[in-house]
Amino acid sequence: MEWFASIPKVELHAHLNGSIRDSTLLELARDLGEKHVIVFSDVEHVILKNDRSLTEVFKLFDLIHIITTDHGTVKRITKEVIEDFASENVIYLELRTTPKRNDSKGMTKRSYMEAVMEGVRAVSTVDVVFPHNNVDAGSHIISVPVNDMCNGTTRKKIYVRLLLSIDRRESTAAAMETVKLALEMRDLGVVGIDLSGNPVVGEWITFLPALKFAREHGLDITLHCGEVPNPKEIQAMLDFIPQRIGHACYFGEDDWKRMKSYKIPVEICLTSNITTASVSSLDVHHFADLYKEKHPLVLCTDDSGVFSTSLSKEYNLAASAYGLGKREMFELARNAVEFLFENDEVKQDLRSIFDLAAKKLDL
Repeated sequence: MEWFASIPKVELHAHLNGSIRDSTLLELARDLGEKHVIVFSDVEHVILKNDRSLTEVFKLFDLIHIITTDHGTVKRITKEVIEDFASENVIYLELRTTPKRNDSKGMTKRSYMEAVMEGVRAVSTVDVVFPHNNVDAGSHIISVPVNDMCNGTTRKKIYVRLLLSIDRRESTAAAMETVKLALEMRDLGVVGIDLSGNPVVGEWITFLPALKFAREHGLDITLHCGEVPNPKEIQAMLDFIPQRIGHACYFGEDDWKRMKSYKIPVEICLTSNITTASVSSLDVHHFADLYKEKHPLVLCTDDSGVFSTSLSKEYNLAASAYGLGKREMFELARNAVEFLFENDEVKQDLRSIFDLAAKKLDL
C-alpha cells in the first residue's frame, strides 16, 4: 500500500462533494444538528462507519447535498479534497462538480464555481498548477519546474482542472446553462463537461442538445454510462462517441465491441462498483478483460469520502485482485496521462514526472 501511495498518479473521475473528509462531514453535520436543520444522531453513525451499505451511501449523499449549500463550505471542501489527493502523490486531478443554485444563500451556478476556484487557490500544503487569472503575483499558485520533482527536497505539485457536471435531474435549458458557464470559465481551469447524477432519472435526449453544443465549442466530454441496465441509452451514448466514459457496468456484448472499436477510455472505479453492487465481485469486473485487451482505461476513486477509499487503495486493490506487479501498475498510472482533458504541453510535463519517478524507483 505504501508503494502505491509513493508513485505519481492521475485522477480523472472524482466528484468534489463525494470526496469530503469524514472529519469535515462530522463537524458540518454536528453544526447543522445544533441549528436544528438535521437530526445529528440520525447521521452520526453513518459518517463514522467505514464499510457503508448502499442504503447508508445514499443517506450520506443526502446529507452532503444539505451541507454543500454555502460558499464558505464549498471553498473549504475543495481545498481539503485537493490537499488529500496531493498527499498521496496525485499529480493531476480533474475534479468534477455540479454547479449549484441556492437562492436562500445568494448562490448562483457561477458563484458556486467561483467558490470552488477560491478553494483551489486556498491550497497551501502543495504547489497547485491552475490558471491564476486575477491572482496576485505573490500567489503560491505557480508552475513548478519539472526538474524540482521527485527529489524529495521540494514541495509537491499538482495540476488541478475542473469538469462541470450536468445533473440528470436538470432540464435541457439548465444543462445548456452549465455548458455555457463552462465555456465562460474555460480560461479559469474548466476543461470539460460530465454527465452524471441518479442514473435512473432523466432521458438522454434531454441532455443531447447541451452536449452537442459543448462539443461544437471544443469542450471535452465524459459520460456516466452503463451504471444501470439501459441498453437503449448505452447505445445512444456510444453513438455520441464521448472522449471518455465512466463505469460501463451494464454493457452487452455489442456495446463492448463498439466501445473497443472506438477506443473510448474507461474510468474504472472498483470500490464504487462493488459497494453499489453494480458489479457482483472483483472476479467478474470488466477491468480484467479491458486490461487484457490493452483497452484505454484509468483507475479512479469516484467518491473517495463516501466509499472510504483513495486512489492508492484502488491501485492496491487492482494489483492484488488481478495479480499485477509494480511495473505493470506504474505503467497503468503513466498511461492515464494520455486520457486527460488537457493539451500536449501539460501531458509532456506529466510524462517527465513519471520518467523521473521511474528512474528513482528503478523501474
